[in-house]
Amino acid sequence: MNIHESAEDYLEVILMLQERQGLVRSIDIAHEKNYSKPSVSIAMKRLRENGYVEMDAEGFITLLPPGAEIAQRIYTRHRLLSQFLRNLGVSEENAVADACKIEHDISAESFDRIVAFARQQGLIDAGE
Repeated sequence: MNIHESAEDYLEVILMLQERQGLVRSIDIAHEKNYSKPSVSIAMKRLRENGYVEMDAEGFITLLPPGAEIAQRIYTRHRLLSQFLRNLGVSEENAVADACKIEHDISAESFDRIVAFARQQGLIDAGE
């Protein structure tokens, strides 16, 4: 599945907003990420065209199964990598920023090995 980092970011923020507030509109994404409304509109159009999201008549955005799968994978990586880095002593701000960079580029194999090591060392929650 070849998808750009920016699309992954949009899908992740949709998932985060859905978990936090339920329904999501483009304006919510713009506010959350401090993006312009036109930029979000263009991104949502591309995500719809590629089958990752749908938008109803009221403008509410829903992740379709392919988009939800990507969003969940990226969000899980983000949470676990942030937690791992914080437990290594990295500041909250840097842990979150660095996790954001790493989550898109790390291979599944490397991520799985980091998670296994971090769990073994008690650096992340076993249930995550």
